[in-house]
Amino acid sequence: MSTIIGRRRLAALFASTVAVAALGAIPQQSAVAAETAPIGFGAGTTGGGGAAPVTVSTLAAFTSAVANDSAKVVRVSGLITLSGQVDIGSNTTVLGVGSASGFTGGGLRIKESANVIIRNLRISKPVAPADGITVQKSTKVWIDHNAFSADRDHDKDYYDGLLDISHASDHVTVSWNTFKDHFKGSLVGHSDNNSGEDTGHLRVTYHHNQFSNVYSRIPSLRFGTGHFYDNYVQGAETACHSRMGAQMLVENNVFRDTKVAVTTNRSSDVDGYAVLRGNDLGGAATEVSQTGSFTTPPYGYTAEPASSVVASVTAGAGTGKI
Repeated sequence: MSTIIGRRRLAALFASTVAVAALGAIPQQSAVAAETAPIGFGAGTTGGGGAAPVTVSTLAAFTSAVANDSAKVVRVSGLITLSGQVDIGSNTTVLGVGSASGFTGGGLRIKESANVIIRNLRISKPVAPADGITVQKSTKVWIDHNAFSADRDHDKDYYDGLLDISHASDHVTVSWNTFKDHFKGSLVGHSDNNSGEDTGHLRVTYHHNQFSNVYSRIPSLRFGTGHFYDNYVQGAETACHSRMGAQMLVENNVFRDTKVAVTTNRSSDVDGYAVLRGNDLGGAATEVSQTGSFTTPPYGYTAEPASSVVASVTAGAGTGKI
């Protein structure tokens, strides 16, 4: 009898230990788990939804598959070389297969489209004038778990932007991407002279992205409204840049080896606005000439504290994680 009771106690103790371990693991798992839908200004983007996926491995097949506005899910298998950019139609999801599929030499353009998802792609070395991804005159866009990169061996204008959002594009979320080895990271609003088109638009959320050895534009925001939270920035000259009256909320980010984490008074005739809270600046300077009024985003989200951002982002950002 005592042997049976002892076995039962051991079983109960083992079950309790497993339960406690599982409970303890939940916060870490949830912190790096891939979302199934966008959080932030891009919320509600569904892309191709439940359309039957089509897998492509050549430029011609990919260009044809993404060309129209019907609901579609296009899976990219392998690395495709581009010259210039491929236009992506509305109601489209583009997914990379595995961790090494995507495009090099050029990029993708989302122009005059709506409801587009780009996930799990490697996009590298977009030779100017192509960006890695260009978003123009488009709305409802989710750019998630991609790996953008170039190199710093060429002149700063040899490659164009890794991710540029312009011409009154709106309701965009940029999440869990890596941006590496580049001069001009992510431009939002292409010109100081475009207020008539851009004012009231260019609402963009960046969260849980990693920027490594990217010189500037992390992001650079004109006219619009930007929420930059839980990102990890390493090795920047100038990171967040709010200009031309833009409103930026910079929240719970980590900056390392960065000269200026946030500026509102460079390079444009009109300063921007910024609100900073909960950031780990790591010794980086801030140049906030105007405190903003954008303090409460119009959507639900949970910003994890800066103390856990490095672990979450390094574990969860980039390709092969969804």
